Amino acid sequence: MFNRRKMLQGMAAGAGAAFSPSLLPGRLLASPTSHVTPKRIVFFMQNQGFDPKTCIPDGMTSSGSLASAKLPEPIRALEPYKERLHIINGLHGMHTSPSHSAFFGALGGYRGGDGVPPSAATIDYELSKVLPQTLLPHLCIGMDSMENMTAKPTIATLSASGAGQPIFMHSNPNHLYQMLYGGISKGDIRLQHEARSNVLNQIEKLAAANGRSLPTADQQRYGQYVQGFKDVNGLRDRLGTVADHLRTFAPPVDERYSNPQFETDWHDVLLDLGISALSSGITNTLTIGSGRGEIFGAWKGLGVEQQGHNLGHMTQADNPIWIKIRQYNSRMLVRIMEKLESVPEGSGTMMDHTLIVYTSNNADKQHTNGANWPVMLLGNFDGTFKTGCFTQLDGKRPINALYTTLLRAAGQRCDRFNMNEQLAGKFDDGVGPLKEVLA
Repeated sequence: MFNRRKMLQGMAAGAGAAFSPSLLPGRLLASPTSHVTPKRIVFFMQNQGFDPKTCIPDGMTSSGSLASAKLPEPIRALEPYKERLHIINGLHGMHTSPSHSAFFGALGGYRGGDGVPPSAATIDYELSKVLPQTLLPHLCIGMDSMENMTAKPTIATLSASGAGQPIFMHSNPNHLYQMLYGGISKGDIRLQHEARSNVLNQIEKLAAANGRSLPTADQQRYGQYVQGFKDVNGLRDRLGTVADHLRTFAPPVDERYSNPQFETDWHDVLLDLGISALSSGITNTLTIGSGRGEIFGAWKGLGVEQQGHNLGHMTQADNPIWIKIRQYNSRMLVRIMEKLESVPEGSGTMMDHTLIVYTSNNADKQHTNGANWPVMLLGNFDGTFKTGCFTQLDGKRPINALYTTLLRAAGQRCDRFNMNEQLAGKFDDGVGPLKEVLA
């Protein structure tokens, strides 16, 4: 039976986690005259692991240039962008206990698990606070099978704003389009947006009034739901203040939204919405969960009939199925780069000030201990990272060290990310950023 109460709680919790702390009036689009470089970052997390053989060129066993190397077939689409690519092998995440997935631990650098709440904020959220502020500091989108995206249009497994504070991913592009561009749309989309807005406004008022009668112990939790609705309504109002600007970036709506033939139709338009949010300046941090941080996922639109957990039991290297999935990912990465490259910014383009982090929420494979966690970086984040190279690490630095490096690159002083001295003594042989990847 449909449970309206749970639906509204999910909407509020998801909204509050995605937009809190509350958006301040000043968190608008970066001013064109600002001297602050509007950097941005994208995390692309593919489930079921990232086998290093699908990204490391044949014969490369030690660090070196990619200039004369030929990229493996799964990432061949990145060949024209090789000078912007940095492949990193040898990080570990053994302390995250990934197995089927590290869930929140993949971006948090701590122990995760199915149904286990986050124990701290994840790196994507922390970066969204450090980077120059935007209307929507952090946007998460999740791609899955059609059945899962329809049944659970929002789900939280990868990102968090703090301990016990998950951030929900958007998986229904119709809902996300309404949230971002409903106010500048026409026809049915505008009508649906207005109807939804009226409902949320009424819920906020009723929730605020009813919460006062709750026992003191419940008022704080209830207040989080109320704040969630306030944040959603506030975001809608703020987007309205830049409506003319947004019209330039809103992607066209076609049958893929309302009548998708395959789940990849929704994957494609979700990516379009994520790219538009970056290129318009709505957000500076985008997290993409392909498989939504779990063990599911489907790619029937690529001709892959198998789906879900079984995909993780297949060897990825030289596997036609995983070649198709990884090639699809690579084409998505290219689409992000091409769009950001087309938008002027400062003395260059948006891509000059952007970093894309591609990895998995499950280290190198399903049923892994996390001993090797391959990562690809695209872009140099305004000249901060080396590019056009492969770096082989010794496996004694955790993914937390990479996240420390990202925070340093964004301007925040940080020696360890989500790792105390006791844990570091067991799992990290160094301190501070990864000097091997910095320019």
